[in-house]
Amino acid sequence: MIPPILRQQLPHTLRATDFSGLGEKYQGKVRDTYRQGDRLVLITTDRLSAFDHVLTTIPFKGETLNRLSNFWFEKTKGVAKNHVLDVPDPNVTVARACRPLPIEVVVRDYLTGSLWRDYQNGQHGVYGVPIEPGMKRDQRFARPIVTPSTKAEYGKHDEPISEKELLARGLVGERDWHKAVETALALFAEAQRWAATRGLILVDTKYEFGKQGDELYVIDEIHTPDSSRYWLADEYPARFARGDEQRMMDKENIRQWLIKERGFQGHGAPPAIPDEVRVELAAKYLATFELLTGAPLELAAGDVHQRIGESLRARGYL
Repeated sequence: MIPPILRQQLPHTLRATDFSGLGEKYQGKVRDTYRQGDRLVLITTDRLSAFDHVLTTIPFKGETLNRLSNFWFEKTKGVAKNHVLDVPDPNVTVARACRPLPIEVVVRDYLTGSLWRDYQNGQHGVYGVPIEPGMKRDQRFARPIVTPSTKAEYGKHDEPISEKELLARGLVGERDWHKAVETALALFAEAQRWAATRGLILVDTKYEFGKQGDELYVIDEIHTPDSSRYWLADEYPARFARGDEQRMMDKENIRQWLIKERGFQGHGAPPAIPDEVRVELAAKYLATFELLTGAPLELAAGDVHQRIGESLRARGYL
């Protein structure tokens, strides 16, 4: 059942922000980032991106992602340092300004999604990670693997890359790369353990890292349904045995809808997204939030941009 408030929020979704008093603005696919000296004000909008295109907005997506990401940052702060300094609004995180590493560290524990598509096409070798022949879709690996990708600017495409190539190109120093991989695998293991207690499988995820001085920090977001893949654990064995698709609780729902219903995988102009698809995805995100945190989001329909401005002024950021 779709909560009525999701449809009520459709006219009020947050597509963009305009807070000139916050400093210099950078617009990413999902976040609007404002720089104030050595700190950043990151505002998570309701924009939805897939296949490197911004497609539409999803009711309460920004709030859900920001709240869940900060839930995970708090839960994993003993595993890795993160960039969070303050959370003055449900959509806003104030963070230390780090120099981002220009790569994403993608950790995968199952052969699915884009890697499965690459595997079918014989293109998985680009990651430089050997994968056994004859594996099935959604099959678990013997141990998690890391498949890096470049971190492209807004409007450009992320590209898969191998460890050997990213080091050869000097994208990341060897010491920083190995530290990032070690940290990513530790975070992934911790998150998998927690997700299992909540009836979910954390299938794969991506991490971004930045440096301030010699310190490495986890930045951007962590373990959200935008950056991670979650399946319902109790249904996995039977669905895998039958060769059925898993019950997905993440953004892969919209990717599969685009592929199956519109034949779109990133080439050409993206199709319009019907309102019903938008609210269905919003409901998935809310359900994932509740499963992981143990509590539902208390939502209020209305002007998100106005509320953010009021929150920032109340905390002295504007």
